[in-house]
Amino acid sequence: MKIAMVGSGYVGLVSGACFADFGHDVVCIDKDASKIERLDAGIMPIYEPGLAELVSANVRAGRLSFSTDLTASIDGAQAIFIAVGTPSRRGDGHADLSYVYAVAQEIADNLTSPVVIVTKSTVPVGTGDEVERIIRESGTDVQFAVVSNPEFLREGAAITDFKRPDRIVVGAEGEWERAVMSEVYRPLFLNKAPLLFTGRRSSELIKYAANAFLATKITFINEMADLCEKVGADVQDVSRGIGLDNRIGAKFLHAGPGYGGSCFPKDTLALLKTAEDYASPVRLVEAVVRVNDSRKRAMGRKVIEAMAEAGAKNGTGGEPRGRRVAMLGLTFKPNTDDMRDAPSIAIVRALLDVGAEIVAYDPEGMEAAASLMPEVTMAKSAYEAVTGADAVVLVTEWDAFRGIDLERVGQLVKSRVMVDLRNVYNPAEVRAAGWHYSSVGRS
Repeated sequence: MKIAMVGSGYVGLVSGACFADFGHDVVCIDKDASKIERLDAGIMPIYEPGLAELVSANVRAGRLSFSTDLTASIDGAQAIFIAVGTPSRRGDGHADLSYVYAVAQEIADNLTSPVVIVTKSTVPVGTGDEVERIIRESGTDVQFAVVSNPEFLREGAAITDFKRPDRIVVGAEGEWERAVMSEVYRPLFLNKAPLLFTGRRSSELIKYAANAFLATKITFINEMADLCEKVGADVQDVSRGIGLDNRIGAKFLHAGPGYGGSCFPKDTLALLKTAEDYASPVRLVEAVVRVNDSRKRAMGRKVIEAMAEAGAKNGTGGEPRGRRVAMLGLTFKPNTDDMRDAPSIAIVRALLDVGAEIVAYDPEGMEAAASLMPEVTMAKSAYEAVTGADAVVLVTEWDAFRGIDLERVGQLVKSRVMVDLRNVYNPAEVRAAGWHYSSVGRS
């Protein structure tokens, strides 16, 4: 079937490429002409493992194309997906739905044949109702339906998540649109991927509720990590111990510097605003947002304290002013170039505020980070970043950092001080190599 994907960002491009790989005829649409030109040239606007190869294969097969012309692209499509951004609105935290509504109006003005319009963007409860109203009030006499189909893609594993999903959620009010969406996802349904049909509003809320719950798990284990440090326990043992309980599960129980990225921060804020609008407060999520924000800043203090402790032990002093800090990893997680709400931003700010000099390296995120952190020197490699450093801070657990030669690093640094915010290394081994080592939730 023919599918039009409006929006060629992270969600739209991954979804469009995967649908094309299932055999559908897909056109990805974007107003950004330079982005479309780059995509036509095989240049991806984002870093996602395997995406460039998937796009290239389906373009060659004639199943995937790119366009700036919405009118021509949606002609004859049986499903039109809206996959544009819904960032937090400046000032109040509400999701900015202006892009969604603008696309809805443009679709309404150009409908020529029966079509199901699918909201793939993450949107608050009731957005589908407004999209339907916009199209209906345009006066079109073409049959249409609006459904919700939230995405559950993890950056860095998005293709696998799309092709082997835990579930596919579709919020649809009628049988016709359910039949169309069943055909869209038939390749996955044949592989027994759970296809859950709900009402449209339930589907919209499922996305926010899922992300808020995962954010809560992350925040919970981070608070347990702080307690572990106080009482002399090991948070990794605690995580295993509770994660083996099937009612809890092991995922998202890894202590670290707090959550970031494109989803959790904005989606928890949007859920809070929805709850506020309906006078149904979600106090637990409110606490999660507050704790996570303070968590990121606290990680900067953790680095400062580690430098002070090491300085007191070796008699060099621990004053961070003028000291060089090497940061390994800047993106909010590995296997992405996404810097949105990355913990590294708050950590950098805390260190700059006390006069530290920062040199950083990230395998994919430095271009995006440069505009956010103009005071930070970007190195060409991890080893260049640590050269002459007074402290090394592991912020993002890229695989390239897991096997780094600590003895070589030890010869390059000025002081063997390491703060491991992802608990990548074995404390005993690092300390045996002469490092002052600090991690998260381990005494």
